[in-house]
Amino acid sequence: MPAAIRIDGLTKHYTVGFWKPRPYLALDGLTLEVEQGEVFGFLGPNGAGKTTTLKLLMQLIFPTAGRAEILGRPVGDVDVRRRIGYLPEHPYFYDYLTAEELLQYFAGLFGHAPAERRARASRLLDEVGIGAERRLQLRKFSKGMLQRVGIAQALVNDPDVVFFDEPMSGLDPIGRRDIRQLILRLRDRGCTVFFSSHVLSDAEALCSRVAILSGGRLAAEGQLSELLAFSVRGWELVVSDLRDEALEHARRVGVIAGVTPLGQGRFALDLPRDSSPERVLADLTAHGAQLVSLNPLRETLEEYFVRQVAEHPATRGLDQ
Repeated sequence: MPAAIRIDGLTKHYTVGFWKPRPYLALDGLTLEVEQGEVFGFLGPNGAGKTTTLKLLMQLIFPTAGRAEILGRPVGDVDVRRRIGYLPEHPYFYDYLTAEELLQYFAGLFGHAPAERRARASRLLDEVGIGAERRLQLRKFSKGMLQRVGIAQALVNDPDVVFFDEPMSGLDPIGRRDIRQLILRLRDRGCTVFFSSHVLSDAEALCSRVAILSGGRLAAEGQLSELLAFSVRGWELVVSDLRDEALEHARRVGVIAGVTPLGQGRFALDLPRDSSPERVLADLTAHGAQLVSLNPLRETLEEYFVRQVAEHPATRGLDQ
């Protein structure tokens, strides 16, 4: 079974500036593979190159170097285009069409008969939660409602792979919950969902794997659980019978970041990531303390994301 998405060395240069044109590196040698049937989170700060990547995959723009495949075929293949869906970052629709008319129009582009167009439009509008507004003109829709329409149009052909660029943009908490549930239903049907976002809670709730883009370059990629499992930000050492002199000694040598009393004579000590918990424990037990537990403190996705972006700063000029 071919990968749903395979990206190999994808690079995009622009020339920016009018009076003093200068090169700008939007995407730098991105290599990535997404398996069929998974929800893949494409994360990065604003300006990292996420939308550029999606536009390259949709062939709205063309690469300076590198190549990409969808379902084992080049991205421009006509058969592949019939099997994918796409929600752009800023979808734009005809103001005076109703939601129902818009979806029927898109269904017609895929060659469906009129009865099938009506059935698909009705089903999808119900699925994204705006079935009651199906006959309302789009100019009367809120931003969140338009976002739901955009998601519906991306699914009008029952795609095998769907690309969402910031799918939660403009949605209220109920809307975010509805679209999360929709994405999970798509996964359960075997659809591959590739979505870009800078909202990390969405990735934690939905994704099995993620990639983090920073400055046009891949900073990290892998199973979310594995990335965080090896990302230790410190240690929690819980001891009892902790004497004041032992605690003061540990504080003086700078190996304790914080102390929290837990009651019943127990204390939780926060140790920095670069400390040696075994050495700290040996010093404390030499002063009479008793070990209760020692556990690593894992980074949250937000902490991991911030660290990766900081460790991979943007260098976007081609002469750098």
